[in-house]
Amino acid sequence: MDWDGAVNGWHVAGSVYRMGRREWLTAAGWRNAFDDGIRTVVDLRNSREARRRDTDPAVPDAAWSGVAIVSAPTEEPDNPRFTALCGPYLNDPAHYVHNVRLFPDHIVGVFRAIAEAAPAGGVVVHCAAGRDRSGMVAAMLQDLAGDSDAQIANGYVQAARGINERYRTHGPPHDRERYVGQAELAPLLEERGRAVVIFVRDLDTEGFLLGHGLTDTELHAVRSVLGVTVAQ
Repeated sequence: MDWDGAVNGWHVAGSVYRMGRREWLTAAGWRNAFDDGIRTVVDLRNSREARRRDTDPAVPDAAWSGVAIVSAPTEEPDNPRFTALCGPYLNDPAHYVHNVRLFPDHIVGVFRAIAEAAPAGGVVVHCAAGRDRSGMVAAMLQDLAGDSDAQIANGYVQAARGINERYRTHGPPHDRERYVGQAELAPLLEERGRAVVIFVRDLDTEGFLLGHGLTDTELHAVRSVLGVTVAQ
């Protein structure tokens, strides 16, 4: 998406989008997003991550007037089972299944937030890099939207390439991330694209969400903002 300052901003389906940290948006970027129909931003990060950095643009609170910011973290980062299975943070699609199985209520909370936002307009889901937490949720959304395996894999690949390019131009945020050259990146993305598809197809998004408390009405609302027409 060409919202000013947005990093790794992509269309998912219907009126749903994904991106990296919202703090990267400039005031003009918030206007761009609003003009494109965005009325809700769902933040997948934990509360301690949701802060402005010195390198972020200075943006007054009024810049996102008319846009609701909803906190819906996908995980409990200090949970010992999570860190044992996924490391210090989620950074591999092979670990998505652990995240959803450990924290089903958190995942349902994300989709409930999207359902509640649907009547207002477009929705952006974002994490820090816009790659893995966003990628996990986006793959599930694409599944509900009826996307093909190739489309779901490509959703991950383009986001991984997007943040990798950011690391090339601006440097990584910490020493656990790095810019990856094309020779190493291409086979890595092929493998991880397959892993995203395996995750979402094995999961059965609809069954998982309904089995963990999302209502039929809420699922219908999610599908509506995805542009999917389903008779009730």
